[in-house]
Amino acid sequence: MFITISYFVCYYILSYTLHNFNAIHMKKADQNLKKDKSHIFKKVKVKRGLDGLGLFANESIKKGEVIIEYVGRILTGKEAQEVKENMYLFEVNRNKTIDGSPRWNTARYCNHSCAGNAESEIKGGRVFIRSIKSISSGDEITYDYGEEFVKDFINPKGCRCGAKKHLYMD
Repeated sequence: MFITISYFVCYYILSYTLHNFNAIHMKKADQNLKKDKSHIFKKVKVKRGLDGLGLFANESIKKGEVIIEYVGRILTGKEAQEVKENMYLFEVNRNKTIDGSPRWNTARYCNHSCAGNAESEIKGGRVFIRSIKSISSGDEITYDYGEEFVKDFINPKGCRCGAKKHLYMD
């Protein structure tokens, strides 16, 4: 009985701690966005896409517009090297990586495409997804994840992006 109670107490403390961490992080992110009025993000929604869940435009997006920011826990270069099998790590520079695995990071749902309609952009240590083509409401938002990611994670199971020409195929 003691073990069961201890388990629930530990689970409660861990859940409470993670909830507070997320709430504090999101509050800081909101404060940063309020200071920086140049980043007004587009309306998007998550639904079935090219490969599992995907991110879709919920309004028309013009070429060159910032769509969303890729957010998450900030890791040092050393911490990022120690992480095992996380597909949501976005390396900003050699000393900073964003762990975008939390589900509240809506940008994590942008799927890879060899012929995407968006691209990632690092600006001021932050990562934004910007359109490189006009995107209609209802279209899936996709971008090229890059050669290293594609070779490590996508090629082993096969690229499902639907592009006529696939990048990085051996």
